[in-house]
Amino acid sequence: MAPAYEPIADTLRKSIRAGRLKPGERLPSETDLAKEFRKSVPAVRDALGILHDEGLIERRHEAGLFVRRPRTKTLRTNMRHQWEKNRARVPLKERAETGATEHETGLRGEDLVFSASYREVTATEELARAFGIAEGATLLERSYRTRYAAETAPFQLATSYLVHDRIAGNPDLLDETKEPWPGGTHHQLRTVGIEVDRVEERVTARPPTPEEAEELELPSGTSVLVLRKISYDIDDRAVDVSDVILPGDRTELLFTTPLERW
Repeated sequence: MAPAYEPIADTLRKSIRAGRLKPGERLPSETDLAKEFRKSVPAVRDALGILHDEGLIERRHEAGLFVRRPRTKTLRTNMRHQWEKNRARVPLKERAETGATEHETGLRGEDLVFSASYREVTATEELARAFGIAEGATLLERSYRTRYAAETAPFQLATSYLVHDRIAGNPDLLDETKEPWPGGTHHQLRTVGIEVDRVEERVTARPPTPEEAEELELPSGTSVLVLRKISYDIDDRAVDVSDVILPGDRTELLFTTPLERW
């Protein structure tokens, strides 16, 4: 025999997915739902807990439960790297018109809230090996967050590392107040004579840490995609190592591989 909460959850789930219960709409109280379904309040509470874990509803402090608004999706394709490199050589006005997030979401710059923070760190054994430098060398760590202004969670958690000595020739590259930088990292590196030749990306999946789940506002049971991106210059040096944590419920990865014709 199915648990008492299952038909409640199933009926509400179908109503949400069919649009009969609309995003932002407040759900009836637990008592009212118990009367409607002729079930106990604990059964209703269990059903609502399942829908909350599935990310279909959300609890607002002292306001009750509401149908969760679908979050803006991100389509991340490997073709973005050529797009970013091409932008590094265009005039400032054109570079400033759009960035990678706008490119991937279809949103406009004025729709986004961006933040960046910089700090100097020493290279761990892993990062030193990736860059081909001595462990303990100085790196510039850059953390980025971008979110849709109508939402509270960022699209991703991004951390980028650059070798301090390679970029110190342009003091602006050490200044977080210069962000968002028109043209992104490709243009930043170009200002110190570095041209990116290729980008390697490795993607794995895992459960989020509690901190990641909270910041990304992940429904219970949602995994994150972990992207390690290494950019190499034309001299085959690793010049940028980035770690990107992508929420599994709103990120699509698309890989297109052009093939040579016979």
